[in-house]
Amino acid sequence: MNTTDFLSIATAICPERNVVVFEGRRWTYARTNERINSLAHALAKAGVRKGDRIGMLQVNCNQYVESYFAAAKLGAIFVPLNFRAKADELGCMLGNAEAKILLVGSRYLDMIDTLLPQLPTIKECIVIDYEVDGKLYYENLLASESSDEYSIDIGDDDVTILMYTAGTTGRPKGVPLTHNGFISYVLDNVEPASPEIEERNLLTVPLYHVAGIQAMLAAVYGGRTMVMMRQFEVKEWLETVQKEQATRAMLVPTMLKGIIDDPDFTNYDLGSLRVITYGAAPMPFEVIKKAIEVMPSVRFINAFGQTETASTIAALGPEDHVIEGTEEEREKKLKRLTSSIGRPLSDVEVKTVDEDGKKLPPGQIGEILVRGPRVMTGYWGDEQKTAQVITPNGWLRTGDMGWVDEEGYIYLAGRGDDMIIRGGENISPEEVEDVLHAHSKVEEAAIIGVPDPEWGQQPRAIVVLKKGEQAAPEEIIEFCRTRLAGFNRPRSVIFVDSLPRNQMGKVLKKELREKHGKP
Repeated sequence: MNTTDFLSIATAICPERNVVVFEGRRWTYARTNERINSLAHALAKAGVRKGDRIGMLQVNCNQYVESYFAAAKLGAIFVPLNFRAKADELGCMLGNAEAKILLVGSRYLDMIDTLLPQLPTIKECIVIDYEVDGKLYYENLLASESSDEYSIDIGDDDVTILMYTAGTTGRPKGVPLTHNGFISYVLDNVEPASPEIEERNLLTVPLYHVAGIQAMLAAVYGGRTMVMMRQFEVKEWLETVQKEQATRAMLVPTMLKGIIDDPDFTNYDLGSLRVITYGAAPMPFEVIKKAIEVMPSVRFINAFGQTETASTIAALGPEDHVIEGTEEEREKKLKRLTSSIGRPLSDVEVKTVDEDGKKLPPGQIGEILVRGPRVMTGYWGDEQKTAQVITPNGWLRTGDMGWVDEEGYIYLAGRGDDMIIRGGENISPEEVEDVLHAHSKVEEAAIIGVPDPEWGQQPRAIVVLKKGEQAAPEEIIEFCRTRLAGFNRPRSVIFVDSLPRNQMGKVLKKELREKHGKP
């Protein structure tokens, strides 16, 4: 089985159901499959063969779905590109991929034209949204080709997507993901398409991110309708849920916070929502607590994964978001909701190890390692970086530090390079940040380590105050003093207007250390 079978099955079961709703237009499964076939024929005529790489540089749109499945039907490798990347990063990604065809939104053409002389492997640029002189136009290609079914022999272990990491710790790295990597997750976690059950996914996560691709493939396999937004905006999200009666959504913590804090939140009818999945960055406890209170009919799921694992490897399920039972059970659930990412999914193994690679018992912090059919076998064209993260027996070194409790729940303690060591004691930034987020005046906060001649490192809090609030560093430190062990609490506080984040809401600790990390 391969991912093109997801589309074939859903099209056979619910051909007249909308697969994509985008900016007022609607495309059924049957019509979308025809457009995909036409694009596959056009790309084949342009010389695309099995294994060739097809780049995509555009915001979320219906053509994104079509382009992925057209590439998959050709046995080609789809390369979704970060539309926020700078020219040199895009050049690096396209050069590493040796892309043959590039599908591009018109707003990015000027930048791409400056790069093309350095990218000899690109044979054609296809403009997605407008006709441009001297360039092929997406819609014209589709109109000129047959919509007859296009198919070739595709293996389960064939690479279907080459996805580049966010590059928060260096140059983006190419991660080859196979059909089987996605199939393994989807078959275990998604109900197949049904003519009687119609769900509507509101998709705002960018499709160049593995979480967006996973959401797209899960939606197609489930015969769901994807209500797509180009990019997230709070008011538009609220209006879209109400208008389209969305039943599912995926959000990063900053998105969810913006929604529930919006002064007009209660003016919208969000009663259709049944499931909200969140992840990609740590969720402040106060945010998820409020979300559960103001959306009592929604089931929340915390999904954790990486590009290298074809997305989700562990989840904190809806039952973990219901705080009830005995006092001991409530305390345990509150702790998990505050800092756990849940338990591993059935098709992955997870363990924590010390610096020597020795497996650690429950409760001890070490690096989190993962193994399973969805884990990549190595970075694209980079044996050196592959050797750094893949062990000889196939375990992926995630770079995340954490620990596992007796029941198998995983708790994060920070990225390996974010950990703070003070006088031999490991300090988890997440633990301190959770406390800071509970302060009534704090909007958001991050913890970094700064050099100290006596202790090696000291924790420093970088704090954004809520609008209209004022606080002194001593007030923040004193708040932590009563809630944290002595070695954990921040020794200094810097107030800033905002925290630097990547497109998925992760705080860029490297930038904070560069700007605020001096003693």
